[in-house]
Amino acid sequence: MNPIAHIETPFRDKFGVPRQAGLIDYEARVVFEPSYRVAEAVRGLEEFDYIWLLWFFHLSPLTSHLTVRPPRLGGNQRMGVFATRSPFRPNPIGLSCVRLLKVEPGPVLVVSGADLVDGTPIWDIKPYIAYADSHPEARCGFAQEAPAATLEVVDGHGELLQLPEESRQALVECLRQDPRPHYQHDARRVYAMPFDRWEVRFRVNGSQCSVVSVK
Repeated sequence: MNPIAHIETPFRDKFGVPRQAGLIDYEARVVFEPSYRVAEAVRGLEEFDYIWLLWFFHLSPLTSHLTVRPPRLGGNQRMGVFATRSPFRPNPIGLSCVRLLKVEPGPVLVVSGADLVDGTPIWDIKPYIAYADSHPEARCGFAQEAPAATLEVVDGHGELLQLPEESRQALVECLRQDPRPHYQHDARRVYAMPFDRWEVRFRVNGSQCSVVSVK
C-alpha cells in the first residue's frame, strides 16, 4: 500500500497527542500526495460532516505481543491487543473519525478532532455514514464513557499568552486531559511537550497542571 496523503497537526511528537479522536477541537489539514492531488478524487465529499481516516502508525514499532496495557486502565492491567486501540499492534494501522470542516482547493481537507502526529501518512479516506457507523446503544467495555478532563491548567506567568487564541485553547484542552504516561506521578518533574512551533513545559501536582514556560 502507498499513502494517499499526510496530515498536518500541531503535534510534532507522540507525547501530548489526544488519546482518541474528537477529544480536542482543533484544526488539522489532510494534504494529498501529488498522484492524488486531483479535485475529482474528493468530488461529493463536502456533503459529509465526518470522515474516517485510515492511517499508518509510523512512529510505533511493530510488536508480536498479543496483550497491552491501556492507559485508560492506568497502565497496570493487561488486555488483549485486539480489545484496545493501542498503537503497538501486529499491523500498524490506525482508524480515526474526524469532523470535516471544509474542502479547500488543492484539494486539502480541513478537519477537526484528529488524534494524529504531524506528518502521519494516510492510507485511505472514507465518508462517515450515520445509519451504518453509529451505534449509540453499543457496549464499549472498559471505555464506556469519554475520559474526563481531570486537570486545572494554571498559567501564573502568562506564558500561554504568546500563542494565538485558537492554539492556546487547543493546548489548554490537551493539558487538561493529562498527557503524562499514567504511571508517572512525580510532582517535581517538569515535562516538555512540543506543540506546533512551541515547546511547552509543565508540571502536575495533584489535579493542577502548572505551565512553566512556552518557548
